[in-house]
Amino acid sequence: MATVAPLVPAGYPGPTGRTGRAGRASRASRTARSARAALRTAIRSIEDRTPAHRDRAIDGLRALALLSVPTGHWLICGFTRDADGALHNASLLTALRVLAPLTWVLQLLGIFFLVGGHASVLSYRRATGRGISTARWLGGRLARLGRPVIGVTAVWAALLPLLHGLGVPTSTLRTAATLVIQPLWFVGVYAVVTALTPCCVRAARRLGAWSAAPLLVSVGAVDLLRYGPYAAAMPGWLGLLNLLPGWLFAYQLGVCWGEKRLERRTAWVLLAGGAVLFALLLLAFGYPASMVGVPGQDRTNSHPPSLLVLALAAAQSGAAVLLRDRMARLLRRPAVWAPVVVINLCAMTILCWHQTAMLASAVPAASFLGAVPGLTAVPDAPGWLPARLAWMPLFAVTLVLLARLTRRFEAPWTGASAARRTAAALLAAGFAVFALGLA
Repeated sequence: MATVAPLVPAGYPGPTGRTGRAGRASRASRTARSARAALRTAIRSIEDRTPAHRDRAIDGLRALALLSVPTGHWLICGFTRDADGALHNASLLTALRVLAPLTWVLQLLGIFFLVGGHASVLSYRRATGRGISTARWLGGRLARLGRPVIGVTAVWAALLPLLHGLGVPTSTLRTAATLVIQPLWFVGVYAVVTALTPCCVRAARRLGAWSAAPLLVSVGAVDLLRYGPYAAAMPGWLGLLNLLPGWLFAYQLGVCWGEKRLERRTAWVLLAGGAVLFALLLLAFGYPASMVGVPGQDRTNSHPPSLLVLALAAAQSGAAVLLRDRMARLLRRPAVWAPVVVINLCAMTILCWHQTAMLASAVPAASFLGAVPGLTAVPDAPGWLPARLAWMPLFAVTLVLLARLTRRFEAPWTGASAARRTAAALLAAGFAVFALGLA
């Protein structure tokens, strides 16, 4: 019998499309395998390039503190829309103050300053050992802090007229500018405490962890004046006296740690003492439970820092010292260590651009979709939080894409001419004036 040629070519999908689906599944499988292979290669490369003497626990703590900043802002910061569709800042904690304990976990600035002091003293020691002057060392540290800040504010200064021309309300632009500049106060404070590193080193070598005690006492004295029996007679600016000692406290502990003057026994005292003081201030002295400012509250803990901030920083610092060895063992795993390296390499980029990542979703939504649950709708109900959690992966992906474009601001601007640097500085200054409501 003669063989009849098939009417359907081999490999062509039949009525059910099984062959086509199998082919697509095969291609997807190959793509997934290639992606996994590339990821394993990258992880091995990071592991191989890590010096043996690298203190992985310190980098891990820094990464943890860094990630808490966007996580906290994305979870708590919301918006309201006025009759013209413009966005205004709002806080989830205004309506749901029961969630204030979340800020005890998300506010890890104590850890950040602790790790910063530890890293600075090691860097300072290496620099002076190579004959580098203190002024040159400090100049390098401040330049690393300043470049990303100038970069983000200059870019936003250029974006403002463009967005205004596209019809974005001026009130929305002011809200966006406030959010962008809001986390940058930290950079200024951190620059000041970094400049004090040589003094902190001398104090740590002479007094050990006790060198942080006067800072605690100073903040407590100011709090007694502004919240105690004579609070009504105190000037409004009095709290600003806490700005430097309040944030220098954990940094000084970090310097002591780097100088090997903070032992485990002291760490237990910090953990227990900080926890007891924290509970006492909350329960007996009426300190606000939230570690961040809440609209409508007459007192705030963080701006400027109150004694409650130092109590939390002491407990966090003690816990960090005690957990250092366990964290170091965990980070010996290449798959865990690799993301820590990436986060540390993009530290200032994360700090400077995470609010822009959120705004990239919120501003278009407000213009075209109106009130979107978890994004531009008022954060005044428990259902807002899970809706916001659903948006956070988009914020994270946007931040990663922004980081790929903007991390260049962290590197030295060796290829930029003097004219470009001047233009960037002027744009940054103009943005600051707009964000602060001075224009």
